[in-house]
Order: sequence, then C-alpha cells, then structure tokens
Amino acid sequence: MSFNYVVYKLTFPNGKIYVGKDIGGEGHSLRYFGSWFNANVEKDFTDEELRDFTIRKQIIFESPDKIEISKMESELIVSLKSNDPAIGYNQTHRSVKRA
Repeated sequence: MSFNYVVYKLTFPNGKIYVGKDIGGEGHSLRYFGSWFNANVEKDFTDEELRDFTIRKQIIFESPDKIEISKMESELIVSLKSNDPAIGYNQTHRSVKRA
C-alpha cells in the first residue's frame, strides 16, 4: 500500500500529541516522524521512560495535493489543540496572550 501526501498525528506515551505533514518525495514515507523538538518531549519523561518509548502514528488526512495538505495540517493543529503545551508538542499556531 502506498499513500499520497498525508497529515498524521503522533501520540506520545503521556497522551500528548503532535500533528505533522509528509509532503516529501512521491508521498508519505512510513519512517518519517516529523520535526518536533526533542527537548520539549524529553523534558516530559524520565531517562528510564525514554529507554522504552512507543509513539503511535495515525494518518488522519490524505491527498495528492500538497497545498491542501498544508492547509489541513494547520486546521488540525488548531482543532486538535496540539499547539497547546498541555495537550501537544506543536510550536506553530500558538495563541499570543496580550496583557
């Protein structure tokens, strides 16, 4: 089976999520797990927990159109709230709090 370009959701052992897209090459690569910041993830786990670490990857949207994938990734980051540090690890689309 091969996929077009995709938006995927990663779920970490603590339940936090990361939403990303794979628009490289000819389509989705099974081995691609995104560009999340290691330091943000590592600080949420002990060294022992990091020694046996499972991440679940789910394809949540697929399209042959890279523009549609990018648009949907942004929409899903916001709707799934993966940009909220309490919920996920996405760094983009964060709300700016004003005083």
